[in-house]
Amino acid sequence: MPRRRTLTLRGTAALLAGLGCLIAANLVGAQILLHVGVLFLAVTAFSVLAVRLPRRSGSVARQVSTDLLTVSETSRVTVRVSLRAMRVPRGLWRDVLPDAVTGDAAGEYPPEAGQLGYAITGVRRGVWPVGPFVLRTVDPFGLAQREQAFGETRSVTVVPEVFALAPLAVKVGAAGGTAQTSSSRLGQGSDNLSPRRYIPGDSMRRIHWRATAHRGQLMVRQEEEESSPDALVVLDRSAGRWARPGDAAAPAFEAAVSMCASVAVHLEQEGYGVDVIDSGGTLLGTLRGHEDDRDGLLVSLALVAPRGDARDIAALVGGTPPGPLVYITGELDEEDAALLRPSGAAAPLLFATGALPGAAEAAGQHGWRFAELSDDIAEAWADALPERTAPSHAGPRKAADVAD
Repeated sequence: MPRRRTLTLRGTAALLAGLGCLIAANLVGAQILLHVGVLFLAVTAFSVLAVRLPRRSGSVARQVSTDLLTVSETSRVTVRVSLRAMRVPRGLWRDVLPDAVTGDAAGEYPPEAGQLGYAITGVRRGVWPVGPFVLRTVDPFGLAQREQAFGETRSVTVVPEVFALAPLAVKVGAAGGTAQTSSSRLGQGSDNLSPRRYIPGDSMRRIHWRATAHRGQLMVRQEEEESSPDALVVLDRSAGRWARPGDAAAPAFEAAVSMCASVAVHLEQEGYGVDVIDSGGTLLGTLRGHEDDRDGLLVSLALVAPRGDARDIAALVGGTPPGPLVYITGELDEEDAALLRPSGAAAPLLFATGALPGAAEAAGQHGWRFAELSDDIAEAWADALPERTAPSHAGPRKAADVAD
């Protein structure tokens, strides 16, 4: 357990004054200076012993009001401290915070309310340690101080901010996105019914008489699944697309990560099954209507940084073209834009944080709906929609709000 015991400025002054008096007493032979010097040294020694001798131990437990802290979101940290010592004098406490979060994590100890607490705000995504808990006590004369750390650190995960986006105007598949990837429709007269062979236990009301007469054996109605193509979101984090490769805190890359999270959550809300991958083909997350899926994706996006090279979109898509295809990249020139092909996607949308002359036109020739990505995520999304819809003015919603 790390400890630091030092004299305060007042204590240092008292020590020097005591030594000075002893030297002066020997030089001038003044008995009073000898007494004063001994008094200064004795009081200083007493103060050091007062803060050094008591043995202290204890435990610290922290509780954060939100499991995942979104960038710009404020959360409450509650600290419960249990110290065992002969006597813990009044002092000052502080919790060591990383640069990725801000907060006033300090106060007087022991607190009047009997419980410690403070607010923190996410500044930069990632997984960061909070703590340890540091208690600083000073002797009654203010000559000596002691700082002692208690307990372990607690990790806080700061995830990218998720914004509310306008509805996707293009409906892909037979009925666009659905709450499930396939919908079942039963009942006579439905266009989505197909016959299958009768199995003992099937209801007689489901017998398909026309198919039975045609095939010469009992056939029953079976629902025909109406599938909606899955959506694919690609985050291009190849090193060549970003001005400072390896710097996950670059503003342009932060906007791209936030766009990736916002689009994935938005498409899931519109009923699509969503796969999120990076430009190298690494799966970052899947969204299939479960809250754990969304949290897993946000945690994965909290840790991504520019690295590696990009693969061809056709290799990323595979054999089955997606419905909506959202490709998010960094600086894009005309030559690179001409090489990006939607690979059969029904609704391809391309976002770049920096578009050089001719890039937008080259992308449009291959069917991309293109928009330049800035700090306004919702506005960039609306710019890329086939039929522009005014973005919501309700302001950004945090990851916890989107779950509702």
